[in-house]
Amino acid sequence: MSISLLRADKEIAEIFERQHKTVYRVCFAYMKNSSDTEDAVQDTFFRLIKAAPAFESVEHEKAWLIRTASNVCRNALKHWWRRREDIEDYRDIPAEQIETDEVFQTVMELPDKYKSAVYLYYYEGYNSVEIAQVLKKPQSTIRNYLHEARAILRERLGDDFNEK
Repeated sequence: MSISLLRADKEIAEIFERQHKTVYRVCFAYMKNSSDTEDAVQDTFFRLIKAAPAFESVEHEKAWLIRTASNVCRNALKHWWRRREDIEDYRDIPAEQIETDEVFQTVMELPDKYKSAVYLYYYEGYNSVEIAQVLKKPQSTIRNYLHEARAILRERLGDDFNEK
């Protein structure tokens, strides 16, 4: 029995090494601070251990983790305790020191439906078909989100907006 557990531990460790940066970035996009982000990353990998899904490929593994991380963060943000916090209590706390450029900051300020699609498309390299599968939305909806998000980014960034 311990051999199978060690094998599972090794597989989990390999998945963690491959995907932890991606999961962290996805969680940080939602949570906006490192403490909550780290909790969400931990919960995401806990769900991986608990569910023990069989992955068809590394891309399937990545998509599953992104989807799970997004769900974990959305659930945490909807929790009753978060709604009771007063943002004014946190006004004097220094901001997190994570290097981001102006474009990334503007992307993170987009509404969630646009933010997820833009992040997956430009930062993770998914195409609209793959994003539709990950977010469980129609492909046309994802293309529309990307189109509308580009218009918003063009308006907010002006000359700084440079599509890839």
